[in-house]
Amino acid sequence: MSYVLEIKNVTKRFGDFTAVDSVSFNVEDGGFFSILGGSGCGKTTLLRMIAGFEQETEGELLIRGESMKGIPPERRPVNIVFQNLALFPMMNVEKNVAFGLQRQKVPKQEVQSRVTEMLERVGLVGFEKKQVTELSGGQRQRVAIARSLVLRPSILLLDEPLGALDRKLREHMKIELKLLQKEIGTTFIYITHDQSEALVMSDTVAVMNQGHFEQLDTPKNLYKNPATSFVAGFVGESNEFDVAGYTNGELVTANGCRLVKPGLDFEPKKLFVRPEAFILNPAEDLSDIERIDMTVRTILFDGSNTKISAVIGQSNDEVLISLPQNAQFEDLKEGDAIKVGIHHDDLKCYRD
Repeated sequence: MSYVLEIKNVTKRFGDFTAVDSVSFNVEDGGFFSILGGSGCGKTTLLRMIAGFEQETEGELLIRGESMKGIPPERRPVNIVFQNLALFPMMNVEKNVAFGLQRQKVPKQEVQSRVTEMLERVGLVGFEKKQVTELSGGQRQRVAIARSLVLRPSILLLDEPLGALDRKLREHMKIELKLLQKEIGTTFIYITHDQSEALVMSDTVAVMNQGHFEQLDTPKNLYKNPATSFVAGFVGESNEFDVAGYTNGELVTANGCRLVKPGLDFEPKKLFVRPEAFILNPAEDLSDIERIDMTVRTILFDGSNTKISAVIGQSNDEVLISLPQNAQFEDLKEGDAIKVGIHHDDLKCYRD
C-alpha cells in the first residue's frame, strides 16, 4: 500500500502545553483524509507541522518516504488553502493561478499550458480574465484550489476552507470538492470542526480531542460504531444517558429505564442512542427490542423528517426521536403517550 504521508508518534509542545500528543497515522496516496475536532483540539497545529510552519517536538513526519525534519515550507511537496483563500484582488483569475509558477521561474509557455489545463479541471474556462472580486464564493474557492494544485503538490492541505461561506454555498461546495478531488487525484488533507463536511467528503476521518485521535475510521463506521463516548457525542446527534448500574445483562439508567444489553464485559457509565434508532410503536413480534413508555412533549417538523422531543415516564429528561415522513405519524400531538422501541445493537455503551 502506498502512503503519501506517514506520521509517527508526533508530539508538539508549546512550553508546558502539549498541543499534539503522540499522534500516529498514515494517509493513502490519492485519498481524502479529514481531521475533525473542536476548537483547541490540536488539528490546526498538526496541519501546520505537515506544512512545515511548525516543527514537531518529538516523532517523525514523512512525505513519500522522505523525512521532513528541518525541511522548510517552501521545499515541501505540499500546498495549503486557508479559510480566507488569500487571493490577490488586483489580479485576474489567470494571474492568480499563475503566480506560484512564476515565482518558481517556470518557463512562460509551460506556465500558460499548466494554468489552462488547471482551469479546465476546476471548471473555470472562460473566467481567465475576470477579476476575483467579480466571482462568486464558490468560484473563488476553485481559484484558490487551482492556484495550489497547479504547483503539483503531493498533498493539498485545506484549513477550514468553507467556514466563511453561507450555508447554501457550503452545502454545494462539499459536493464540488469531493468530485474535484476524485477527478484530480491529489491527496487532500482537510481540517474542519464541521462533522457534516468530514462525513460527506472524506474517505477516512480522524476525530481529534485534546491533542490525540479518539478514532480514525471511515465516515460510516464513525457514525454507526463510535469507539468512545466523545465520538458518540461529537459526531451526529445522540441522546446521552447516565448509567446507574449494570447487572446480569441489564442496565439501569439514572432516569429509571431498565434496558437489556447482553454481552458487555465492563461496567458502563454512559449510554448513547441515535434519534433515528428509535422505533415508534414497534410490533409485538419484533425480537431483540427494548420498549420504553414516553410522553410527547414537542413535535418538530423540518421538511425531511419529523423530530419528536419526548420524556421518559415521570422524569423531565428529554429524548430526541427522529422519524421519517410517514402518514402514520400525522396524528401525533403534544401530550400523547407513545411506546418506543430500540434494538439492542443500537444501545451504545461506554466506560466513561
